[in-house]
Amino acid sequence: MACVISGLPESIIAAACARSGQRVLHVDSRNYYGGNWASFSFSGLLSWIKENQQNTDLSDECEDWRKLILENEEAIPLSSKDKTIQHVEDFCFDDQDSAEGVEEAGALPKLPVFGAPAAKGVSVGSEESPAEEGVSPGSEESPAAEIPVPESAEQALGTEPERAEPGDGAEPGDGAEPAPGSGTSPSTDSAESAPEPGTTEAAPSESAAQEPKKITYSQIVREGRRFNIDLVSKLLYSRGLLIDLLIKSNVSRYAEFKNATRVLAFREGKVEQVPCSRADVFNSRQLTMVEKRMLMKFLTFCLDYEQHPEEYQGRSSTFAQFLQTRKLTPSLQHFILHSIAMVSETESSTLEGLQATKKFLQCLGRYGNTPFLFPLYGQGEIPQCFCRLCAVFGGIYCLRHSVRCLVLDTASGRCKAIVDQFGQRISAKYFIVEDSYLSESTCTNVCYRQISRAVLITDQSVLNTDSEQQVSILTVPPLESGKAAVCVIELCSSTMTCMKDTYLVHLTCPSTKTAREDLEPVVQKLFNLNTEKETENEELEKPKVLWAVYFNMRDSSGVEKNSYAGLPSNVYVCSGPDPALGNDCAVKQAETIFREMFPTEEFCPPAPNPEDIIYDEDEVEPEESGLSNSAETKPESSAEESSSLY
Repeated sequence: MACVISGLPESIIAAACARSGQRVLHVDSRNYYGGNWASFSFSGLLSWIKENQQNTDLSDECEDWRKLILENEEAIPLSSKDKTIQHVEDFCFDDQDSAEGVEEAGALPKLPVFGAPAAKGVSVGSEESPAEEGVSPGSEESPAAEIPVPESAEQALGTEPERAEPGDGAEPGDGAEPAPGSGTSPSTDSAESAPEPGTTEAAPSESAAQEPKKITYSQIVREGRRFNIDLVSKLLYSRGLLIDLLIKSNVSRYAEFKNATRVLAFREGKVEQVPCSRADVFNSRQLTMVEKRMLMKFLTFCLDYEQHPEEYQGRSSTFAQFLQTRKLTPSLQHFILHSIAMVSETESSTLEGLQATKKFLQCLGRYGNTPFLFPLYGQGEIPQCFCRLCAVFGGIYCLRHSVRCLVLDTASGRCKAIVDQFGQRISAKYFIVEDSYLSESTCTNVCYRQISRAVLITDQSVLNTDSEQQVSILTVPPLESGKAAVCVIELCSSTMTCMKDTYLVHLTCPSTKTAREDLEPVVQKLFNLNTEKETENEELEKPKVLWAVYFNMRDSSGVEKNSYAGLPSNVYVCSGPDPALGNDCAVKQAETIFREMFPTEEFCPPAPNPEDIIYDEDEVEPEESGLSNSAETKPESSAEESSSLY
């Protein structure tokens, strides 16, 4: 099997295929893992911004590759230009001149672009930060004990679960990165043993009550490797498909997670914390006693709404209208619609709202008081975790290695090979291609949607509390008709995504215009964009934006395979990131494609623990017992070694 690009769905498929005994070649024209799912250091993100603003074609090193197409064969050209990112605009709200000559701390010397080898087998791995769990499949550490999972509605609404003690996260600047986009790899921990909010956090400093420390642009540049900035902003539902897959496949050993500590709401121009669990509801000072009882009664109904179909069936109303019929106060309706169900006020049906509310409630209590987990070092670590599993079981990875075309056998109507940038033909039985690699002629009948994204670096949280180390999710309702709600995720430095005394803020919504036009009104509501010293008191109370970038990303998640023109049956197309908060779409897509290719194989069976592997006595090196057949394809040893190299 050959995979082109290393996004999340492709990485999951590659890991599943390698685990089931298939030979996998994973090639990517980029010099980093993850595609549009990647995470970057600050300097890496600046390079990515420059590359997408220039929007130049990749050089064609083999201009006569069409001569390699034989009789009874046809070529399906692939695109050499990534058109999934548009309208990239970045802004610095500090003196950029002060950063001239400032070098990034701990950065490695840059490799020459043209002198470096254009392609080579690369295993996924980077320097691991110390934790209780093992850092590689060869580690002798044992997994942490599984956390008890509440099953009843009573537990889901308020039981305080037990939590495993977390490992100590390493500083993201300690290890070297193999490429600008492959963020520092996390220390590992079982997905069932997500750290308790606060236990991995640094203790509040003595100056916490004082004014925010002034952060300059030169400091951001100098500490750039402490940033791991995601291109796509998502959280993991604690009972979502991705968490289940990480646990089932044992890929969770490669990652460590932090519980999102609070759910926020934006109402009447103010940011408020939303009570989620039973304890939060009854401890809340925002709600009256009557509202608390009303809220608990409604949430209990949502947990078993299927048992009461007469309450919602036969109604064509939206979920917002349904909430009004339940005699809930306006504040409760706002909390449920925008912060718990997180569905559209005008488009989501009653059933969709009830399903979303139930999902939220069922995920409560598994790891903490919110339903969400966030991977340390960023969302971009998740594709790398699956790439690492694939490499351990024989997968070969080639970065900076582009593919020119698919080779179609006209007799059978199936794809038989690919031709790379050097004119080499690589044969395979199945081909996985990311949507961005397909040419305009193949995508003539495809209608794409767009996602508006913004990433901000700020000097304080949108809602200051005693603890500075908060991971928050906030849904801002549409500010005007025709606009979509904006999902805001705010990350603190203990997530290993930003430097100390700063916050990393992600904003996401479906596009109606350019990203800046869609999101800047929300940014202005929540943050201070003024660079002048004299500002109004109201603006001074808001967090100050130090740096920002806006961009539009293609959303190909709803495109059916038959929409692509002329693709053979053994070529499968994976979509890029979707605008949803979770990762269910990518997991479902990966499993569907894998089952079409190998219907009798188990999808991502558990990888054995190192201590459970028994080797034959005559084996000199255990790594050589993998699936490789030649000296050129022995990724097992490189995968094991790389965890200590990067």
